[in-house]
Amino acid sequence: MKLNGEVLKRKFLNGSLGLTLISIVLGFLLGAIILLVAGFNPLEAYWVILKGIFSRSKYISYVIIYATPLIITGLSVAFALRTGLFNIGAEGQYIMGAIMAAAAGYFFKLPLILHVTLAVGLAVIVAAIWGGLAGYIKARFGVHEVISTIMLNWIALYFSNFVVTLKVFGSQGTGKSYAIQSTARINLLSDWKISEAGIEFIRSHKVLGDILKTPINAGIIFAILLAVLVWYILNKTTLGYELRAVGFNPHAAEAGGINVKKSMVISMLISGGLAGAAGAFQVLGVSHRIAKLAAMEGYGFDGIAVSLIGNNTGPGSVFAGLLFGALKYGGSKIQDAMQAPTEVINIMIGTIILFVAMPKLIRLILTILERRAKN
Repeated sequence: MKLNGEVLKRKFLNGSLGLTLISIVLGFLLGAIILLVAGFNPLEAYWVILKGIFSRSKYISYVIIYATPLIITGLSVAFALRTGLFNIGAEGQYIMGAIMAAAAGYFFKLPLILHVTLAVGLAVIVAAIWGGLAGYIKARFGVHEVISTIMLNWIALYFSNFVVTLKVFGSQGTGKSYAIQSTARINLLSDWKISEAGIEFIRSHKVLGDILKTPINAGIIFAILLAVLVWYILNKTTLGYELRAVGFNPHAAEAGGINVKKSMVISMLISGGLAGAAGAFQVLGVSHRIAKLAAMEGYGFDGIAVSLIGNNTGPGSVFAGLLFGALKYGGSKIQDAMQAPTEVINIMIGTIILFVAMPKLIRLILTILERRAKN
């Protein structure tokens, strides 16, 4: 029985889940050290963060709102990585999806479900084409996807800034587009038609009333469904098998009769479409418009971190996205409560990613600790 316990322990510590959890713990430890050096009590700071996440239902709602686009962009990056491609262009694909969702949400006038479906569908198609373009450039000309997607990110950024200056679409002088129609919004409570009795019940209920004050939306439901879809495509379909085979070894896949170039384009099409969906849900559920951008918003780049922490899997991206959302929202509370620098949150996240990317180092540390314990 003891031997079985040791085997299970070793498997857990050497497995992806165990290494990820150890990386998270190390990230929090380094964050604590930095807080101590800066003159702050790390236990007090972490308690503030926990309260900033769980003490009110409204805070949990905001964590979910923060996490939703991160989960979906994480899925976008994870899908590409599982198929042997590094989609650093999720940021640009997110922007293109947001532009299309804002345009479809404003210009079309349709019933609620049809309007949302059309806006999301068009956003996914446009972003998929944007991502597929990078896949085609690699397949046709051999240009690495990191280079092409970085360039496409900047094109998307400046195209977005140009679009909001158009009189037909942008509110002149504000740097913002016109707000989308109410029928294109996916806010769960505030923008959907509810009976007067239902509204009174919600307002009388403390938790529901608290949630009503936030822009909580159906995006998180779609994010979870997309995570299941990504898992299913990669693990239960012929297409997923072919894409993963190309990711493992493109030369062996080609020898086995798989069209590697075609697979590259398809992979980037799907990856880009996922990132575009993130942009669409953010517009339809939170911002309801797009605005002029001074710099990248960072959702696509954060998606890379979410994917790595989630071990490039659908379920992993969901949990990693929620962790990021919680740290980003709860971490902002330490500055208000104790004037501690919020930059420590980014340091923690960076440390977690660093250790996730270096599993051999963690295994070496565990081996050294185990030897010392035996001696």
